[in-house]
Amino acid sequence: MFEMTERTQRLKDDFIRVRGYWNEFWDGLLQLSPDFFEAYLNLSSVPWTKGVLDPKVREFIYIAIDASTTHLYEPGLRIHIQNALRLGATKEEIMEVYQLTSVLGMHTCTFGVPVLLDEFRQAGRGAEVEVPFDDRRLALKEDFIAKRGYWNAFWDGLLALDPDFFDAYLRFSSVPWTRGVLEPKIKEFIYIAIDAATTHLYEPGLRIHIQNALKYGATKEEIMEVYQLTTALGMHTCTLGVPVLLDELEKRERGGTAPAA
Repeated sequence: MFEMTERTQRLKDDFIRVRGYWNEFWDGLLQLSPDFFEAYLNLSSVPWTKGVLDPKVREFIYIAIDASTTHLYEPGLRIHIQNALRLGATKEEIMEVYQLTSVLGMHTCTFGVPVLLDEFRQAGRGAEVEVPFDDRRLALKEDFIAKRGYWNAFWDGLLALDPDFFDAYLRFSSVPWTRGVLEPKIKEFIYIAIDAATTHLYEPGLRIHIQNALKYGATKEEIMEVYQLTTALGMHTCTLGVPVLLDELEKRERGGTAPAA
């Protein structure tokens, strides 16, 4: 534990006052670079001091981006689950955030199938992938629209090529929409966060879910706040990296690590 100065104590107190928590992974950054810590505090505080989303929803955004398969950052996930529970979140709400976030894997198909179709056509084999919609496929499309509230052309190829897999995904992704507890707009905010996160940056899905959120009454201020919260992902460079740096410095001081050749 490093010795607090008047400034570092003030910065820690300000962080707790604005963000509502403290974790020991901040200690090292506060020790090594109080200037950078203060800059991050100012940046991350904007949605917490001027924002429009419910604090619990903010924590859901953090949970989604930390639990996303493109990040899987357990230290942050634990903190934000603790915060969400303190703010009154239920296990059903947090499980629904997980369910919504788990659809990220499907972007393998929404991104990959159009490429596959295009390559078949360019290879002169378009007839192999031009499958007309039969009654079953049309029924699945209508069921998707009824349960998920939208349709996009990137689903056409998957539905044409493999209606069984599409049907299974429809059942999977519909659970939070047919049995969930979060309002539709909040569900769309979760999708926006994981699509806009720097670990994914998936524009097709982002556009769809912004359109859907607007349909459910979202404002530009709310969506901008989702973006602001999601930018915090970059700070995991420090919350992960600084403890490692301090540990290696301590090893070197003890003589436990020889200088690199």
